[in-house]
Amino acid sequence: MGLPGAVAKCKLSTSIQASFGVPDDPDYVFDIAANGDNTIMAASLSTNGIKLYGLATGQFLGDCIGHTDTISDVSFSDADSPHMLCSSSADGTVRAWDTRLRKEVASLRSENQELWSFDVGGSTQNLVASGGNAAVICWDRRTNRQIATLEECHTEAVTQVRFHPSKKEKLVSASVDGLMCVFDTVSDINDDEGMESVMGVGTSIARIGFYGSNRERLWCQTHIETVSSWNIEDALLEADFTDIRSEASANWSYPSVDYLIRCHYIPGFDTLWLIAGTQEGTIGYFPLHIPVKRSGTNDAAAVGPASAVLEGGHSSVVRSVWFPCDVGTNADTPLEGLFCWTGGEDGRLCRWSEDCDANERSIAWVSSGLVAKRAGRSKLRHAPY
Repeated sequence: MGLPGAVAKCKLSTSIQASFGVPDDPDYVFDIAANGDNTIMAASLSTNGIKLYGLATGQFLGDCIGHTDTISDVSFSDADSPHMLCSSSADGTVRAWDTRLRKEVASLRSENQELWSFDVGGSTQNLVASGGNAAVICWDRRTNRQIATLEECHTEAVTQVRFHPSKKEKLVSASVDGLMCVFDTVSDINDDEGMESVMGVGTSIARIGFYGSNRERLWCQTHIETVSSWNIEDALLEADFTDIRSEASANWSYPSVDYLIRCHYIPGFDTLWLIAGTQEGTIGYFPLHIPVKRSGTNDAAAVGPASAVLEGGHSSVVRSVWFPCDVGTNADTPLEGLFCWTGGEDGRLCRWSEDCDANERSIAWVSSGLVAKRAGRSKLRHAPY
Protein backbone atom coordinates (compact mmCIF):
# COMPACT_ATOMS: atom_id res chain seq x y z
CA MET A 1 0.00 0.00 0.00
CA GLY A 2 1.33 3.40 -0.90
CA LEU A 3 0.40 6.76 0.56
CA PRO A 4 1.85 9.49 -1.66
CA GLY A 5 2.84 12.87 -0.34
CA ALA A 6 0.18 14.68 -2.36
CA VAL A 7 -3.51 13.98 -1.84
CA ALA A 8 -4.43 10.86 -3.80
CA LYS A 9 -7.95 9.82 -4.75
CA CYS A 10 -8.20 6.05 -4.72
CA LYS A 11 -10.45 4.36 -7.26
CA LEU A 12 -13.53 2.40 -6.21
CA SER A 13 -13.05 -0.94 -7.97
CA THR A 14 -15.71 -3.15 -6.33
CA SER A 15 -18.82 -2.50 -4.24
CA ILE A 16 -20.82 -5.21 -2.50
CA GLN A 17 -24.25 -4.74 -0.96
CA ALA A 18 -23.73 -6.95 2.07
CA SER A 19 -26.94 -6.10 3.94
CA PHE A 20 -30.61 -6.92 3.47
CA GLY A 21 -32.29 -4.12 5.37
CA VAL A 22 -34.98 -1.95 3.86
CA PRO A 23 -33.55 0.89 1.73
CA ASP A 24 -34.01 3.57 4.37
CA ASP A 25 -32.78 1.33 7.23
CA PRO A 26 -29.97 -0.93 5.95
CA ASP A 27 -28.11 -3.41 8.07
CA TYR A 28 -24.69 -2.15 9.11
CA VAL A 29 -21.27 -3.58 8.34
CA PHE A 30 -19.58 -3.46 11.74
CA ASP A 31 -16.08 -4.78 11.19
CA ILE A 32 -13.80 -6.38 8.59
CA ALA A 33 -11.05 -8.96 9.13
CA ALA A 34 -8.92 -11.03 6.75
CA ASN A 35 -6.82 -14.16 7.15
CA GLY A 36 -3.06 -14.40 6.86
CA ASP A 37 -2.88 -16.01 3.43
CA ASN A 38 -4.88 -13.27 1.68
CA THR A 39 -7.77 -15.51 0.66
CA ILE A 40 -10.74 -14.81 2.95
CA MET A 41 -12.39 -11.65 4.26
CA ALA A 42 -14.98 -11.72 7.05
CA ALA A 43 -17.51 -8.94 7.63
CA SER A 44 -19.61 -8.79 10.80
CA LEU A 45 -23.09 -7.32 10.37
CA SER A 46 -25.77 -5.83 12.57
CA THR A 47 -27.86 -8.96 11.83
CA ASN A 48 -25.59 -10.80 14.33
CA GLY A 49 -24.15 -12.77 11.41
CA ILE A 50 -20.79 -12.89 9.65
CA LYS A 51 -20.38 -13.02 5.87
CA LEU A 52 -17.32 -14.45 4.13
CA TYR A 53 -15.86 -13.20 0.84
CA GLY A 54 -12.85 -13.78 -1.33
CA LEU A 55 -10.42 -11.07 -0.32
CA ALA A 56 -9.09 -10.32 -3.78
CA THR A 57 -12.36 -10.44 -5.73
CA GLY A 58 -15.19 -9.97 -3.23
CA GLN A 59 -16.80 -13.28 -4.27
CA PHE A 60 -19.35 -14.43 -1.68
CA LEU A 61 -18.27 -17.63 0.12
CA GLY A 62 -20.93 -18.14 2.79
CA ASP A 63 -22.26 -17.16 6.22
CA CYS A 64 -21.31 -17.91 9.81
CA ILE A 65 -24.53 -17.82 11.82
CA GLY A 66 -24.85 -18.48 15.55
CA HIS A 67 -24.48 -15.35 17.65
CA THR A 68 -27.72 -14.15 19.24
CA ASP A 69 -26.66 -10.57 20.02
CA THR A 70 -24.40 -7.84 18.62
CA ILE A 71 -21.01 -9.03 17.36
CA SER A 72 -18.37 -6.88 19.05
CA ASP A 73 -15.10 -8.15 17.54
CA VAL A 74 -13.96 -10.43 14.73
CA SER A 75 -10.48 -11.68 13.85
CA PHE A 76 -8.42 -14.43 12.23
CA SER A 77 -6.36 -14.72 15.39
CA ASP A 78 -4.17 -17.75 14.61
CA ALA A 79 -1.61 -17.24 11.84
CA ASP A 80 -1.06 -21.01 11.68
CA SER A 81 -4.76 -21.67 11.03
CA PRO A 82 -5.84 -19.34 8.20
CA HIS A 83 -9.30 -20.95 8.03
CA MET A 84 -10.06 -20.36 11.72
CA LEU A 85 -12.15 -17.23 12.36
CA CYS A 86 -13.02 -16.03 15.87
CA SER A 87 -15.68 -13.58 17.05
CA SER A 88 -17.00 -12.16 20.31
CA SER A 89 -20.50 -10.95 21.06
CA ALA A 90 -22.77 -9.29 23.58
CA ASP A 91 -24.39 -12.74 23.88
CA GLY A 92 -21.49 -13.60 26.22
CA THR A 93 -19.54 -15.89 23.90
CA VAL A 94 -16.31 -16.04 21.97
CA ARG A 95 -16.82 -18.44 19.06
CA ALA A 96 -14.44 -20.12 16.63
CA TRP A 97 -15.56 -20.88 13.08
CA ASP A 98 -14.09 -23.10 10.37
CA THR A 99 -14.53 -20.91 7.30
CA ARG A 100 -14.23 -23.92 4.96
CA LEU A 101 -17.35 -25.45 6.52
CA ARG A 102 -18.93 -22.18 7.71
CA LYS A 103 -19.55 -23.99 11.00
CA GLU A 104 -18.91 -23.17 14.64
CA VAL A 105 -16.19 -25.47 15.99
CA ALA A 106 -15.66 -24.09 19.51
CA SER A 107 -17.31 -21.71 21.96
CA LEU A 108 -16.17 -19.98 25.14
CA ARG A 109 -18.92 -18.66 27.37
CA SER A 110 -18.85 -16.12 30.17
CA GLU A 111 -21.55 -16.26 32.79
CA ASN A 112 -23.60 -13.07 33.06
CA GLN A 113 -21.14 -11.04 30.96
CA GLU A 114 -21.60 -9.24 27.69
CA LEU A 115 -18.31 -9.42 25.78
CA TRP A 116 -17.07 -6.31 23.97
CA SER A 117 -13.69 -7.41 22.62
CA PHE A 118 -11.30 -10.37 22.50
CA ASP A 119 -7.79 -11.35 21.48
CA VAL A 120 -5.63 -14.49 21.36
CA GLY A 121 -2.07 -14.47 22.71
CA GLY A 122 -0.03 -15.38 25.73
CA SER A 123 3.47 -16.84 25.74
CA THR A 124 2.20 -20.07 24.10
CA GLN A 125 -0.53 -18.44 21.98
CA ASN A 126 -3.17 -20.41 23.89
CA LEU A 127 -4.65 -17.62 26.00
CA VAL A 128 -7.96 -16.05 24.99
CA ALA A 129 -8.76 -12.75 26.70
CA SER A 130 -12.06 -10.90 26.46
CA GLY A 131 -13.47 -7.67 27.82
CA GLY A 132 -16.68 -7.96 29.82
CA ASN A 133 -18.98 -5.56 31.65
CA ALA A 134 -16.33 -4.61 34.24
CA ALA A 135 -13.82 -7.44 33.97
CA VAL A 136 -11.20 -9.11 31.81
CA ILE A 137 -11.95 -12.81 31.35
CA CYS A 138 -9.27 -15.32 30.31
CA TRP A 139 -9.57 -18.87 28.96
CA ASP A 140 -7.12 -21.61 27.95
CA ARG A 141 -8.21 -22.42 24.42
CA ARG A 142 -6.67 -25.91 24.58
CA THR A 143 -9.19 -26.93 27.23
CA ASN A 144 -11.85 -24.19 26.78
CA ARG A 145 -11.52 -23.67 30.54
CA GLN A 146 -11.89 -20.22 32.10
CA ILE A 147 -8.69 -19.67 34.07
CA ALA A 148 -8.97 -16.08 35.33
CA THR A 149 -11.34 -13.19 35.85
CA LEU A 150 -9.76 -9.81 36.54
CA GLU A 151 -12.42 -7.78 38.33
CA GLU A 152 -10.43 -5.11 40.18
CA CYS A 153 -8.77 -3.41 37.21
CA HIS A 154 -11.87 -1.74 35.72
CA THR A 155 -15.16 -0.40 37.04
CA GLU A 156 -17.05 -0.22 33.74
CA ALA A 157 -17.29 -2.08 30.43
CA VAL A 158 -13.95 -3.24 29.00
CA THR A 159 -14.14 -2.14 25.37
CA GLN A 160 -10.74 -3.40 24.17
CA VAL A 161 -8.25 -6.17 25.00
CA ARG A 162 -5.11 -6.54 22.89
CA PHE A 163 -1.98 -8.67 23.23
CA HIS A 164 1.30 -7.07 22.21
CA PRO A 165 2.23 -8.16 18.64
CA SER A 166 5.70 -9.45 19.59
CA LYS A 167 5.67 -9.66 23.39
CA LYS A 168 2.64 -11.94 23.43
CA GLU A 169 2.65 -12.26 27.21
CA LYS A 170 1.76 -8.55 27.51
CA LEU A 171 -1.96 -7.78 27.54
CA VAL A 172 -3.49 -4.30 27.44
CA SER A 173 -7.11 -3.64 28.40
CA ALA A 174 -9.10 -0.42 27.93
CA SER A 175 -12.44 0.59 29.37
CA VAL A 176 -15.30 3.04 29.52
CA ASP A 177 -13.84 4.02 32.91
CA GLY A 178 -11.01 5.79 31.04
CA LEU A 179 -8.21 3.44 32.13
CA MET A 180 -5.75 1.35 30.13
CA CYS A 181 -4.14 -1.48 32.11
CA VAL A 182 -1.05 -3.50 31.17
CA PHE A 183 -0.81 -7.10 32.42
CA ASP A 184 1.94 -9.72 32.38
CA THR A 185 0.31 -13.11 31.73
CA VAL A 186 3.42 -15.32 32.05
CA SER A 187 2.73 -16.43 35.62
CA ASP A 188 -0.54 -16.58 37.52
CA ILE A 189 -3.03 -14.15 36.04
CA ASN A 190 -4.49 -12.00 38.82
CA ASP A 191 -5.23 -8.39 39.71
CA ASP A 192 -2.49 -8.09 42.33
CA GLU A 193 0.66 -9.56 40.79
CA GLY A 194 -0.18 -9.50 37.09
CA MET A 195 -0.82 -5.78 36.61
CA GLU A 196 2.26 -3.83 35.51
CA SER A 197 0.92 -0.33 34.93
CA VAL A 198 -2.18 1.82 34.55
CA MET A 199 -2.64 4.76 32.19
CA GLY A 200 -5.45 7.22 32.88
CA VAL A 201 -7.00 8.68 29.72
CA GLY A 202 -9.78 10.43 31.60
CA THR A 203 -12.69 9.54 29.32
CA SER A 204 -14.37 6.49 27.80
CA ILE A 205 -12.05 4.53 25.48
CA ALA A 206 -13.27 3.15 22.16
CA ARG A 207 -10.17 1.65 20.47
CA ILE A 208 -6.49 1.07 21.11
CA GLY A 209 -3.60 -0.15 18.96
CA PHE A 210 0.15 -0.67 19.04
CA TYR A 211 2.58 1.24 16.84
CA GLY A 212 6.24 2.23 16.57
CA SER A 213 9.25 0.31 15.25
CA ASN A 214 9.06 -2.10 18.19
CA ARG A 215 5.37 -1.48 18.88
CA GLU A 216 6.49 0.33 22.01
CA ARG A 217 3.77 2.97 21.71
CA LEU A 218 0.02 2.83 22.07
CA TRP A 219 -2.61 4.94 20.33
CA CYS A 220 -5.93 5.47 22.06
CA GLN A 221 -9.20 6.65 20.49
CA THR A 222 -12.03 7.77 22.77
CA HIS A 223 -15.79 7.90 22.48
CA ILE A 224 -15.67 11.72 22.52
CA GLU A 225 -13.55 11.67 19.33
CA THR A 226 -10.10 12.40 20.75
CA VAL A 227 -6.81 10.56 20.18
CA SER A 228 -3.80 10.22 22.45
CA SER A 229 -0.41 8.50 22.20
CA TRP A 230 1.32 6.68 25.06
CA ASN A 231 4.68 5.07 25.70
CA ILE A 232 3.85 1.59 27.00
CA GLU A 233 7.10 0.89 28.84
CA ASP A 234 7.00 4.14 30.81
CA ALA A 235 3.18 4.50 30.88
CA LEU A 236 3.63 8.13 29.83
CA LEU A 237 1.42 10.35 27.70
CA GLU A 238 3.26 11.54 24.56
CA ALA A 239 0.55 13.46 22.73
CA ASP A 240 -3.10 14.36 23.26
CA PHE A 241 -5.22 15.46 20.30
CA THR A 242 -8.25 16.96 22.04
CA ASP A 243 -9.67 18.68 18.94
CA ILE A 244 -8.49 16.28 16.27
CA ARG A 245 -11.64 16.49 14.12
CA SER A 246 -11.19 20.23 13.68
CA GLU A 247 -7.49 19.78 12.92
CA ALA A 248 -8.26 17.12 10.32
CA SER A 249 -11.04 19.23 8.80
CA ALA A 250 -8.55 22.04 8.26
CA ASN A 251 -6.25 19.69 6.37
CA TRP A 252 -8.42 18.74 3.43
CA SER A 253 -10.78 20.47 0.99
CA TYR A 254 -13.85 18.34 1.77
CA PRO A 255 -16.71 18.86 4.26
CA SER A 256 -15.80 18.87 7.93
CA VAL A 257 -14.76 15.58 9.51
CA ASP A 258 -17.71 14.22 11.51
CA TYR A 259 -16.21 11.13 13.18
CA LEU A 260 -13.07 9.07 13.69
CA ILE A 261 -12.83 5.50 12.41
CA ARG A 262 -9.46 4.31 13.73
CA CYS A 263 -5.74 4.88 13.57
CA HIS A 264 -3.40 2.76 11.45
CA TYR A 265 0.34 2.22 11.55
CA ILE A 266 2.39 1.37 8.47
CA PRO A 267 5.90 0.14 9.43
CA GLY A 268 7.48 1.08 6.10
CA PHE A 269 6.54 4.72 6.64
CA ASP A 270 6.99 4.67 10.43
CA THR A 271 3.93 6.91 10.52
CA LEU A 272 0.65 6.69 12.39
CA TRP A 273 -2.37 7.66 10.28
CA LEU A 274 -5.74 8.86 11.50
CA ILE A 275 -8.66 7.61 9.40
CA ALA A 276 -11.73 9.85 9.67
CA GLY A 277 -14.87 10.49 7.67
CA THR A 278 -17.97 12.50 6.90
CA GLN A 279 -21.64 11.61 7.28
CA GLU A 280 -21.82 11.32 3.48
CA GLY A 281 -19.25 8.49 3.44
CA THR A 282 -16.06 10.26 2.31
CA ILE A 283 -13.01 9.24 4.32
CA GLY A 284 -9.48 10.61 4.56
CA TYR A 285 -6.08 9.42 5.79
CA PHE A 286 -4.31 12.04 7.89
CA PRO A 287 -0.69 11.54 9.05
CA LEU A 288 -0.12 12.30 12.73
CA HIS A 289 3.12 13.94 13.77
CA ILE A 290 3.84 12.68 17.28
CA PRO A 291 7.30 13.62 18.60
CA VAL A 292 9.13 11.17 20.85
CA LYS A 293 9.27 12.86 24.24
CA ARG A 294 12.69 11.55 25.17
CA SER A 295 14.28 12.90 21.96
CA GLY A 296 14.92 16.29 23.55
CA THR A 297 12.95 18.21 20.94
CA ASN A 298 10.12 20.63 21.58
CA ASP A 299 8.12 19.66 18.50
CA ALA A 300 4.37 19.85 18.94
CA ALA A 301 1.99 17.06 17.96
CA ALA A 302 0.08 17.91 14.79
CA VAL A 303 -2.29 16.54 12.15
CA GLY A 304 -0.87 16.66 8.63
CA PRO A 305 -2.65 17.22 5.29
CA ALA A 306 -4.72 14.29 4.01
CA SER A 307 -2.54 11.75 2.20
CA ALA A 308 -5.42 9.90 0.56
CA VAL A 309 -9.15 10.43 0.06
CA LEU A 310 -11.78 7.74 -0.60
CA GLU A 311 -14.93 9.25 -2.09
CA GLY A 312 -17.98 7.89 -3.90
CA GLY A 313 -18.18 4.41 -2.43
CA HIS A 314 -20.35 4.93 0.64
CA SER A 315 -23.45 7.02 1.25
CA SER A 316 -23.31 6.95 5.05
CA VAL A 317 -20.94 6.55 8.00
CA VAL A 318 -17.97 4.24 7.38
CA ARG A 319 -17.37 1.97 10.36
CA SER A 320 -14.40 -0.19 9.38
CA VAL A 321 -11.28 -0.18 7.21
CA TRP A 322 -9.00 -3.12 6.39
CA PHE A 323 -5.54 -2.81 4.80
CA PRO A 324 -3.39 -5.37 2.94
CA CYS A 325 -0.50 -4.78 5.32
CA ASP A 326 -2.72 -6.09 8.14
CA VAL A 327 -1.89 -9.64 6.97
CA GLY A 328 1.35 -11.62 6.82
CA THR A 329 3.90 -11.00 4.10
CA ASN A 330 4.26 -14.67 3.12
CA ALA A 331 0.82 -14.95 1.56
CA ASP A 332 0.64 -16.74 -1.80
CA THR A 333 -2.39 -14.85 -3.12
CA PRO A 334 -1.45 -11.47 -4.64
CA LEU A 335 -3.45 -8.34 -3.89
CA GLU A 336 -2.02 -6.20 -6.66
CA GLY A 337 -3.36 -2.67 -6.65
CA LEU A 338 -5.55 -3.15 -3.56
CA PHE A 339 -5.49 -0.12 -1.27
CA CYS A 340 -8.11 -1.20 1.27
CA TRP A 341 -11.61 -2.53 1.94
CA THR A 342 -14.18 -0.42 3.79
CA GLY A 343 -17.56 -1.22 5.36
CA GLY A 344 -20.31 1.11 6.51
CA GLU A 345 -23.75 1.88 7.82
CA ASP A 346 -25.10 1.80 4.26
CA GLY A 347 -24.53 -1.96 4.29
CA ARG A 348 -21.83 -1.77 1.63
CA LEU A 349 -18.36 -3.25 1.37
CA CYS A 350 -16.10 -1.28 -0.96
CA ARG A 351 -12.79 -2.31 -2.49
CA TRP A 352 -10.48 0.60 -3.23
CA SER A 353 -7.67 0.40 -5.75
CA GLU A 354 -4.48 2.38 -6.25
CA ASP A 355 -4.94 1.83 -9.98
CA CYS A 356 -6.60 4.94 -11.36
CA ASP A 357 -7.77 2.95 -14.41
CA ALA A 358 -9.65 0.36 -12.36
CA ASN A 359 -13.29 -0.13 -13.37
CA GLU A 360 -15.98 -0.29 -10.73
CA ARG A 361 -18.16 -3.37 -10.51
CA SER A 362 -21.10 -3.82 -8.17
CA ILE A 363 -22.06 -7.12 -6.56
CA ALA A 364 -25.07 -8.16 -4.50
CA TRP A 365 -24.72 -11.67 -3.09
CA VAL A 366 -27.93 -13.24 -1.77
CA SER A 367 -27.77 -14.95 1.61
CA SER A 368 -30.99 -16.52 2.86
CA GLY A 369 -29.66 -16.78 6.40
CA LEU A 370 -29.36 -13.02 6.73
CA VAL A 371 -32.53 -11.86 5.01
CA ALA A 372 -34.62 -11.73 8.18
CA LYS A 373 -34.02 -8.74 10.42
CA ARG A 374 -34.58 -8.56 14.13
CA ALA A 375 -37.52 -6.26 14.70
CA GLY A 376 -36.81 -3.10 16.61
CA ARG A 377 -33.11 -3.76 17.16
CA SER A 378 -30.90 -0.86 18.15
CA LYS A 379 -27.92 -0.07 15.90
CA LEU A 380 -25.67 2.16 17.94
CA ARG A 381 -22.33 3.55 16.82
CA HIS A 382 -20.22 2.68 19.84
CA ALA A 383 -20.30 -0.53 21.85
CA PRO A 384 -21.22 -0.98 24.59
CA TYR A 385 -23.73 1.87 24.32
